[in-house]
Amino acid sequence: MTRRLFLSFFYAGFLRPAPGTWGSLAALPVAWVFWQAGGSILLAVAIIAALAGGTMAIAREFEESGMHDPGWIVIDEVVGQWIALLPVAIGATVSGASPTRLWPGILAAFVLFRLFDIWKPWLVGHADRREDAFGVMLDDLWAGVFAACGVTTLAALAHFALL
Repeated sequence: MTRRLFLSFFYAGFLRPAPGTWGSLAALPVAWVFWQAGGSILLAVAIIAALAGGTMAIAREFEESGMHDPGWIVIDEVVGQWIALLPVAIGATVSGASPTRLWPGILAAFVLFRLFDIWKPWLVGHADRREDAFGVMLDDLWAGVFAACGVTTLAALAHFALL
């Protein structure tokens, strides 16, 4: 039961339709808690911990259930969403700004992550075709990295436009 709680990210993965989107949405307030408690460093530590713990828990779930990547597993979306939010967290930490002032970046991180997770371009799609627990995590890791790059690019463009 504890593994299901973790893998479904507090049962967000059982919401319908689009459990991945619900998992990504559920990741946002938890990321906020990490920002408030320890800034971007704590968020980065949480990403690493959820990636490692998620990979091990998914492998165990696959072994016991015989299913491959059931829709209710959304810890992978949580990790990807947190990666997409990391540039916003770093920007808030470095500038001393409240993350709420950076809401356009939070929105962009969410939208871009969902776009890359659904579209599955290049490395995202390649990782998605893996038949193992790490592949489940890896496609969302790449989607998060692509979204983080997009968020960083949009922030740079926005700052350049303000000069």
